[in-house]
Amino acid sequence: MPDFEVDERHPPIKPRRVSFDWEKTPLHWIPGNPVATHMINSFHLVLPEGERWFIQCVQDAKPRISDQRLQEEIKGFIGQEMVHARAHGSFLAELLDTHGIDHRKITETAKAGNESRPAERAKLSPRAFRRMLRFELAAVSAIEHYTAVLGQWILDNDELDKAGVDPTMLDLLRWHGAEEVEHRSVVFDVYQAVGGGYLTRVAGWLVSLTFLYWALIGGAKFLLDRDPTLTRKPTLRWMYREYRRAAKANLVPGLFRLLVVEGLIYLKPGHHPSRIGSTPQALDYLMRSPAARAAGYDPY
Repeated sequence: MPDFEVDERHPPIKPRRVSFDWEKTPLHWIPGNPVATHMINSFHLVLPEGERWFIQCVQDAKPRISDQRLQEEIKGFIGQEMVHARAHGSFLAELLDTHGIDHRKITETAKAGNESRPAERAKLSPRAFRRMLRFELAAVSAIEHYTAVLGQWILDNDELDKAGVDPTMLDLLRWHGAEEVEHRSVVFDVYQAVGGGYLTRVAGWLVSLTFLYWALIGGAKFLLDRDPTLTRKPTLRWMYREYRRAAKANLVPGLFRLLVVEGLIYLKPGHHPSRIGSTPQALDYLMRSPAARAAGYDPY
């Protein structure tokens, strides 16, 4: 991680009503690298409903939060996550659907899970509901750690520019990454405010680790199997070779460092999200983001 003094002072967290036009974005928006492209595309598959699940969890916790500042940050977090879900959903509808890649096996399953959640939670006793909510918040907090780390990675990464990555996609990833850095502490603080402890935090991290590994590897394989432009059947051996090539070029993050090393940082007993990522750097990009500027973003 970069060496800088942590500074959590920032304007109030608020959504930026961005939109993206995918008409000129190629299917392989990392030129010549379908594996790297679809590894990152795997996030588009899970994020729309994943973000909605994050929102549900934080909304369930909101009545239990007495701190007014955290209440305001929750409001901003929910607004940002709603826009994230919509932006990634537009990619599914306007690019993957256009190229005939059927993603419904994953996206519809995730949607059904979100839709069934309220009824399932209503069956729980108040004590069981609180226990389940803490566990879900622990898992979301761990995922938010990883998304903040990824956000800082893409803000720091100029290799993607040099590789000729599609500028619309690069703006979406950096805009989203910057907002993940900006609101990286919110869910962790919510988790602690509702009485979440260390052991549950570890259990939630294990769930998030499994989910992210499946999303990155399984999601990429899912998309590659359905990619109409590929002339060969994608094998795991070929995927691994292409992933190593892309990671060496810094076009995708190294999975061991991302999932294990950064996970160990998150698991430090005294960890707080404010110690990772750079809020000033994130806000600086949001001042320059073409999509945020087009949306009329005013940081103050």
